[in-house]
Formats: sequence, structure tokens, C-alpha cells
Amino acid sequence: MKVILSRKRFDSSNGGCPSPIMPDGTLLSLPIPSHDADFYEELSYHGISYSEILKQLRPKRVYDRCHVDPDIRQNCRTANVKGWVPAFGQIDAAQGLLANAGVEAGDLFLFFGWFRKIEKGTGGYHFVRKNSRDFYSWADLHVIYGYMQVKTVLTDPAEIKKYAWHPHVSYNRLVNKTNALYLPTNCLSWNPKMPGWGTLDFCKDRVLTMEGKKRGTWNPLPFLLPEHVYGNKKNSANNGGLYYSGIWQELIIFESDGLFEWVDSVLSG
Repeated sequence: MKVILSRKRFDSSNGGCPSPIMPDGTLLSLPIPSHDADFYEELSYHGISYSEILKQLRPKRVYDRCHVDPDIRQNCRTANVKGWVPAFGQIDAAQGLLANAGVEAGDLFLFFGWFRKIEKGTGGYHFVRKNSRDFYSWADLHVIYGYMQVKTVLTDPAEIKKYAWHPHVSYNRLVNKTNALYLPTNCLSWNPKMPGWGTLDFCKDRVLTMEGKKRGTWNPLPFLLPEHVYGNKKNSANNGGLYYSGIWQELIIFESDGLFEWVDSVLSG
């Protein structure tokens, strides 16, 4: 089983702020702005629209349409989607990387992104301000918020088109020969009691960021080091930790000692 750490949702270039860690621990990963069919105002968390949450966190910024992918949070749309199933789309160079690395049925995506805790005050939600107490209570963090074990990889446009609600069914993506849609297993291959896809809440076991470092510098877990990763990756961290520089979406990790145990602890929390 290969493990793919997949960087998705809000970042400094797309969205411009962290996704919020809600007061109840929900990792509310925010889809990036786009010209796709979904609107932030049509997505909700406990009856509050994503657009309202963003308005409170960033009152000087207006968010309109968005790219809901990976689409793994069930019932986040205010309108019911008939026949909805979880799915994740990839295209162009990022899909080429996955295909060249042989990502296939049985492999596992761990989706991570940029998060920070928020709290509710008199004016609504706001990001927790920096303090000297608990690093995890205020820091910008890379956190694993969701997962998907692959059952099927669709590349035939006629098959992808059946998932009409997904953004990778748009015309400009369907005519792109690199377009692919990943569908999950019903349950995890090693744990039939756990779904093959889902979202996760916050806990320190799901934080990649090394304590005291900027979010892109991770804990130097042995199985995440360059010798276990696909491609010519180099650890560019200074003064400890693990840092993979550059603009990238997918980090493909091959099996090695400790990887499976770590994955199990991440998913079980």
C-alpha cells in the first residue's frame, strides 16, 4: 500500500488564510475559490454557511464560487445531491505524477491542509491570537483532515460524467486527457469497521507541523524521509525537522517500517 499525502483546500495562494479548526475540533477544510458550480453560501457547517464563516474571519474579502474537491464531507451542501458518493479529482501534472508512481486500487490518500484554531467572540468567529501557552492553540499548522482508500480510478470521460455534481465533470476538464476521478472503497482493507473515506477532527496525532516551527516544517518521521518518497525529493529543513520545498500537491510514500502503524494512529485518533 502506498500512502499519498495530498495537499488540498485553502492555502496562501488560493483562499489566502488557514482553514478553521472549529471550537468543537472540526477540521473545516475550505474549498479553494474557483469558477466552478458550487457557491460558498450553498455549503454549510451546523447551519452556518461557509460564506458567513469566511465573512467573520475575513470581513474585507468576498468569496463566491468554489472547487469542492476532494468531495468527502457528506451533506455539506444545503441542497440534497441525489446519488452523491465521495470522489476526488486530479488532472494535468499532478495526475501525471500519481499515474507515473503507480497509484492504484488499495492505495491511501491522506488529505492535509493549512489550519488554525478559531474561537467565538462578541463579533463572531476569529482566529485565536498568538500566545505563549499551547503552540497548537494558535499556530498555523499542516493537519491531516481526511482520507480515502482507492477502489477505482476513472479516466474514461463517459464514466466520469456520471458524477455530475463533481467539478471534474466540467467540460474543460472532461476534454483533458489527463483528467481522472478517484472513488473510495466501502471500508478500509485492514479495518472493515471503518469507512474507506471520511473527514477527521483535530488531534495532535494528525498534525504534521513540528512544534515550534513554521507550518511547512514537519516532524521528521523516518518513513516520510526522502529515501521512502517517490521522486527526487530533498529535505531542505534548517535546524531540525523535515521540509519539502517547492510547489507540490502530492507526496507519494512507499511502505517502510512504522508507516502503517502511523497511518492507523492518524485515522483512529
